[in-house]
Amino acid sequence: MNTADLGLPVDVPSTALFTDQYELTMLMAALESGTAERRSVFEVFTRRLPNGRRYGVVAGTGRVLDAVENFRFDAGVLRFLRERGIVGEETLEWLAGYRFSGDIWGYPEGEVYFPGSPIMRVEGTFAECVLLETVILSILNHDSAIAAAASRMSSAAGDRPLIEMGARRTHELAAVAASRAAYVGGFATTSDLAAGFRYGIPTVGTSAHAFTLLHDSERDAFQAQVNTLGQGTTLLVDTYDVTEAVRTAVEVAGTGLGAVRIDSGDLLLVAHRVRQQLDELGATDTKIIVTSDLDEYAIASLAAAPVDAYGVGTQLVTGSGHPTSSMVYKLVARAESADPKAPLVPVAKKSSGGKTSVGGRKWAARRLDAHGIAEAEVIGTGPVPGDLADRQLLVELVKGGEVVAREPLDAARDRHAAARAGLPMSATQLSRGEPVIPTEYAHGASGS
Repeated sequence: MNTADLGLPVDVPSTALFTDQYELTMLMAALESGTAERRSVFEVFTRRLPNGRRYGVVAGTGRVLDAVENFRFDAGVLRFLRERGIVGEETLEWLAGYRFSGDIWGYPEGEVYFPGSPIMRVEGTFAECVLLETVILSILNHDSAIAAAASRMSSAAGDRPLIEMGARRTHELAAVAASRAAYVGGFATTSDLAAGFRYGIPTVGTSAHAFTLLHDSERDAFQAQVNTLGQGTTLLVDTYDVTEAVRTAVEVAGTGLGAVRIDSGDLLLVAHRVRQQLDELGATDTKIIVTSDLDEYAIASLAAAPVDAYGVGTQLVTGSGHPTSSMVYKLVARAESADPKAPLVPVAKKSSGGKTSVGGRKWAARRLDAHGIAEAEVIGTGPVPGDLADRQLLVELVKGGEVVAREPLDAARDRHAAARAGLPMSATQLSRGEPVIPTEYAHGASGS
């Protein structure tokens, strides 16, 4: 299902202006020079992972597919471009009929990636491919950064579920995308209702400190919540005195109280004390949920604490210190002429400062060791070696302009869990380190 069809207020009628002006001015010049129709190959990749990270996570692929389908220059968009004098009439006429008709291949959503991995490959004419650069990068850079942080957090949490609750810490539309990416990375639920409505992610939520402060006493607040939401609700117990609140919570809800939430203080110490108190009161099945500016390191530090679930906001939606994945979109091959049968010629940027790229239309495969664990990311051009033929990573996403690989979000979430499990154990270490497997180049390709 195309989620854009839901017609949500958070959707937009066209993604065509989610781009930079120079995409359109390049198009105009290419139309003038006669090179716009040259068959071209663009690739998305990153030259390096964020400092200290062991692997990246592909997220946002499904959103890219929606964005490509919605990349249309309607009358209002064309009027804006004409009034600003951004492009000429010939280009406006060309844009009016724009529909991406090429092919897109990519790592499936939820897969892991490494420096140099051809995460997405876009093929078609130069004109139709160059326009998609910014929207593709904006989605993949954001969502992959959030998913990578979520993956580290879910690894640190182990079997304990994670709640995404960062909507109030970021842009209202970014919050929906962040919730989706967090779910791919291993989070179980979200507090964001737009994300639940749009993507089917399970939603949770009960009350904040304001609800307790509204009432004349904490007992009144707890009683009102239990009367409305039932005994299995989660009561927030750190508005005043935690010990007194826990006692009152059990008195009001009984020993079948669903959970208590702790949102401040020394979480390790308070969690132990609350667990002991709950057990002594007979509420042995009541769970403990902790929140309060958690990141993967704080979650790991609570591994020995009697905590049942974690709620994470700010650090998640900001990528836990790395809000972008630094992906780029580069032309790696183009035809010698506009003839559809003209052969492709590898092209690459050559410059100082570590911004070189690798020419040629690439494939990628992951080589496994004797135990079935990943040992290298192999990237090449030309024929794929026979021993890697069944380990190729890119799948067809769009064929002839038609999306062919839309899938449920749970498929991407499950894929990520499997991909992470197939990495060496050191992948989940939170200490700084190099990518957990090396990137190797074959068939003359070499990385920089």
